[in-house]
Amino acid sequence: MKRVFYLLLFALAFSFSSKANPGDTTWVQANIADLSWYGNYDTVTVFPHAGTTTYRKVYMYFTLGKYMCPAGSTYCGDWDYTVLNYIIPPGGQPVELSRLITPYANAAAPRTPWSWLQPYVYDVTDYISLLHDTATMRILYSGYSGGFTANIRFAFIEGTPERNVVGFTRLWTGSYTYGDTAGGGIHGINTHFPNLYNVAPAGTVSTNLKFTVTGHGSDANYCNEFCSHNYQVMLDNTSVSTETVWRSDCGINELSPQSGTWLYERANWCPGSAVNPHITPLPNVIAGTGFNIGVLFDYYVGNGGASYTTEGQLFYYGGINKTLDASLDQIIAPTVDPNHFRENPIAGNPIIQVRNTGKTPITSMSIVYGVTGTTPQTYNWTGTLNPLTDDTLTLPVLTDLWNLAGMTDTNTFFAHIATVNGVVDNDTTNNNMTSQFVPAPIFPNTFKITFSVGNEAISPTSTISEKSWQIYDINDSMVTSLQNVTISTTHTNTVTLNPGIYKFQITDSSCDGLNWWVWHSYASGVTTGYCVVKTMSGILINMNGYYTTSGSYSTYAGDFGCVYDQYFVVVTPLGLQNVSSGDMNMVAFPNPARNEVNLTISGITVNGTLQMLDALGRVVYSGDCTESDSKLDISDFATGVYTLIYTDKEHPENRLTTRLVITK
Repeated sequence: MKRVFYLLLFALAFSFSSKANPGDTTWVQANIADLSWYGNYDTVTVFPHAGTTTYRKVYMYFTLGKYMCPAGSTYCGDWDYTVLNYIIPPGGQPVELSRLITPYANAAAPRTPWSWLQPYVYDVTDYISLLHDTATMRILYSGYSGGFTANIRFAFIEGTPERNVVGFTRLWTGSYTYGDTAGGGIHGINTHFPNLYNVAPAGTVSTNLKFTVTGHGSDANYCNEFCSHNYQVMLDNTSVSTETVWRSDCGINELSPQSGTWLYERANWCPGSAVNPHITPLPNVIAGTGFNIGVLFDYYVGNGGASYTTEGQLFYYGGINKTLDASLDQIIAPTVDPNHFRENPIAGNPIIQVRNTGKTPITSMSIVYGVTGTTPQTYNWTGTLNPLTDDTLTLPVLTDLWNLAGMTDTNTFFAHIATVNGVVDNDTTNNNMTSQFVPAPIFPNTFKITFSVGNEAISPTSTISEKSWQIYDINDSMVTSLQNVTISTTHTNTVTLNPGIYKFQITDSSCDGLNWWVWHSYASGVTTGYCVVKTMSGILINMNGYYTTSGSYSTYAGDFGCVYDQYFVVVTPLGLQNVSSGDMNMVAFPNPARNEVNLTISGITVNGTLQMLDALGRVVYSGDCTESDSKLDISDFATGVYTLIYTDKEHPENRLTTRLVITK
């Protein structure tokens, strides 16, 4: 288990399958439950038979949803509760497969209506020795109110795994008080994690400790939920790793906004997120090695209100099974996957995650990608991707994402790893992925941004607001911004942009957004702000989901945490009368182009000038154009999105425009 995956790999009706071809998927339905109160929710589950098939990957899909509580109920789906998911083999003890924390999900909040569903997808391939025949799946729900639904299903993908798990040992489990001097001494928690002697089984090439730990409860120091402590991994009484029990990224939680205090940093968890385990490789623990393993928490004195919920497991691995293999593991953008809400919708550069699942370092990959039904593009990546490591790749601009901008239909994006290190890799079943997406919106070339910043300053002695906004072009260069403004002020700015792909971003250094309900509820003296984007005629421009249109406390819309991003496209050049309609037209092909582009102008007598503008609106080429068919040398121009403008010499008010994407 290297990490938690957030995927929407299989938008299919799940079914049972007995096929034996690599890449075939067997679906197993486990728990379906209304989580109404603290306790265990058990389901006897029939998994595939042991030993009949090998599986490249096994994914556990946990889908969280909502149901309407009985009249008079309180906190119906409103609170952050711990959810532990166990498998219990016949006659065995529960083994934790995954953990998540429910979000603050009031049905009145814009992100979590009654119809809301949130998928959590975990890679549980390493538990294959337990996921067979008949076993019990258990959800341990720690909630003291209802409102959440749970649905667990598994996808068994046939093929060869990265490594075979040659042994598995469960070490420690349980929730224990931390810093309770009255109940066992200042080091009381460490008595629950004694050194345990183990011997690595035959075939072991490497060994990992997986330790899942989350902090809960509160004492005078707000421990353990809101304080950070460390623990050491002890191998033969020597520390081999120090791990911090903390999550500092709650303010960029993909499940936002929420109806509670979701953005506070916490002890290795965020409301609405899966819990990430700590993975520690144990050096030199190979076949036949006898060793002692333990964990040692920091010294701490409290009043007994703090606790840690833990699970420790050992995994023994054989060697890497494939010599040369890359795996396409995620499409981060474009997608409608709610776990990548902040990164979408995009109009420019697709983002994917790849993994080296072979023993050979990867130095190049050829990646083919596009929108279904259109001509694909190819990206030749070079770099270094070492065995069993991941990388996130930003692909060159995909023209069709721009061409589709403003449309509301759902489309399909695809990506495919064609070659690795110049050849076809060992396993082609993990080289393909698709995602559903909705295109980015179109903004007018001129619009107004009204921005109110409230009274939060960057420091107690400053009058400069911690809130700001910026607009970036396709090359991530800032085009315009509003920064370093005085607190408690409102600003209206007119923005004029040339054709291109842009990102509008609002940032907040304290990560509480523009309008956080906490400031209203607790009367802390903080005044909130808002952001409104409108056309020049005053029509509201709807952005990605949730932002407030006034300074009043009416929604959670300004509650975006650390950052808000809105990608958009501008298609109409400033001051241009585009007469590319009817019989009059200008076409550039191929598009995207690399070194040379063909231009065809039809419907008029060609006698004018041709200009090419970059994404910032700068003229990067200008020349006469007197032929209906011509070629333009673009070999010296950088990758990016450009606008071609033909202007008639006799009637300069008439212009033809088209977009061109250059890729290198």
